[in-house]
Amino acid sequence: MSDQIHIKDILVRTIIGINDDERVNPQDVLINLTLFTNTRPAGESDDISDAVNYRTITKKVIAMVENSRFFLVEKMAAEIANVCLENPQVEKVRVSVEKPGALRFTRSVGITIERGRNEQ
Repeated sequence: MSDQIHIKDILVRTIIGINDDERVNPQDVLINLTLFTNTRPAGESDDISDAVNYRTITKKVIAMVENSRFFLVEKMAAEIANVCLENPQVEKVRVSVEKPGALRFTRSVGITIERGRNEQ
């Protein structure tokens, strides 16, 4: 059984998409992460060194996305998962990426993926 750490509604502006205007004008993307890990050591010790430093992971995700130029949200989600799995305490990650306003008459379009350490 794995515990879960939820990081919700990370809003980042980046170049994403296949259309000409999307290759020039940054757009908002909304990212949600669920990190699967064992929180028992941190829960017992109350010591940050036993915990997943989700602030560091979030900062790495933001930096990577802000500096990216992906065509597809599928690729962006996969690369975000790779960043999260760099932390050896993260066993699995669920990544959701949404592009608000990507389709007319919709609030957003998005994708959710799950990747595990042994699936990289």
